[in-house]
Amino acid sequence: MYEAGPDELYAEHLQTLMRRADVALAALRFDALVIHAGCPPTLFLDDQAYPYKVNPHFKAWVPIVDNPQSVLVYTPGARPRVLFHQPSDYWHLPAPMPREPWSESVDCTPMPDPANAGAAWAKLGRVAFIGPPGCFPPGCPPNQALALNDADLLARLHYDRAVKTPYELECLRRASALGARGHQAALAAFRRGESEYEAHMRYLSACAQREEEMPYNNIIAYNEHAAVLHYQHLDRRPPEVLRSLLIDAGAQYRGYAADITRTHAASPGRFAELVQRLDAAQLRLCGEIVSGCDYREVHLSAHRVLGDVLYEAGVTRLVGPDALEQGVTGVFFPHGVGHLLGLQVHDVGGVMGDVQGAERNRPEGHPYLRMTRVLEPGVVVTVEPGIYWIDSLLKSAHQDGRRPHIDWAVVDELRPYGGIRIEDNVVATAAAPENLTRDAFARLAA
Repeated sequence: MYEAGPDELYAEHLQTLMRRADVALAALRFDALVIHAGCPPTLFLDDQAYPYKVNPHFKAWVPIVDNPQSVLVYTPGARPRVLFHQPSDYWHLPAPMPREPWSESVDCTPMPDPANAGAAWAKLGRVAFIGPPGCFPPGCPPNQALALNDADLLARLHYDRAVKTPYELECLRRASALGARGHQAALAAFRRGESEYEAHMRYLSACAQREEEMPYNNIIAYNEHAAVLHYQHLDRRPPEVLRSLLIDAGAQYRGYAADITRTHAASPGRFAELVQRLDAAQLRLCGEIVSGCDYREVHLSAHRVLGDVLYEAGVTRLVGPDALEQGVTGVFFPHGVGHLLGLQVHDVGGVMGDVQGAERNRPEGHPYLRMTRVLEPGVVVTVEPGIYWIDSLLKSAHQDGRRPHIDWAVVDELRPYGGIRIEDNVVATAAAPENLTRDAFARLAA
């Protein structure tokens, strides 16, 4: 299935990170880099912690996603060193020292007490620290408050992070394979008439991941719930009538995320036909993810394409370009067409124009677009056009000049289905784009 595994690609990936760090540290006159893995905060009036989410800067260097309090120390010209937290603890099981092939590229040292970690960088000169401020030991960073999460350093690292290494792309492929498997299981649960909660549990089981290991909370929305863009509940009982399923759910592999959305109709009809139309339109948009393309143009193209889809389905009375100009498409498609993807679901650096952090403006009237960069080979983005029947947006359109451009009888017919979103994860290359999501589903079907 895979030509080269992540272990074979990791050493080259690490060398790339070291080169990027060397350039950034030298430009800002830092002598070393210290990255803290993070530590989960505790609940109010309790001694239990929230689920742990590793600092993305830390897991970029080493695929250690489940051991808080660990620290990475890097000095240009030397091998990265990992201070691996291994406390003497009989309340919890300490993590074993890494013995996987990737660990041969770094120096791993057991660290029983995080309070003593500062000795590892005390004599390294001017040190840049990256991580949650409350996680560093007392007195760290010593007399260098401005070196904690330095904005100029973060800007450089975030800008570079958009272009993925072959190792990162392989991790993203494997995350997509897990996500596709989960989607297949959740759809089967929907077809059997199971509840949102049951479909969610089938998803987790198929991915063999706990809920806290998911890159984000699964969105499993039946019927009208699909009109809530980040629907956050899971009904324990199925509705009396199952009309539609919108599932936005991913998975992680070595800390890299998949972010996949599919919409399904329970039976044939106008809604099912609209799902098919949107799927075809989404594939057209995926074909625009090519090196040199301004992603803002992909977003505007999505509005024109969806405008045509709505017109052909009888929802609106204006063709795509006119619907965009009159603000009609925004009634049904209020979010951005996608975002950067990688170590985080909404990965950083999406609106950056250079390593200094200058922003590339969003198109006027489109404040929610998370990605405005020009695509380069190795940049991974989501492509997720959607059509929704959101009461508040429909009410506004019904009260202003957009009212005559919309067939309200058709809207009322489709409103009980909530909405449609189709989302793929796509890699820009020097040639044709690589669709990680479609490839993953195709492998499952083979």
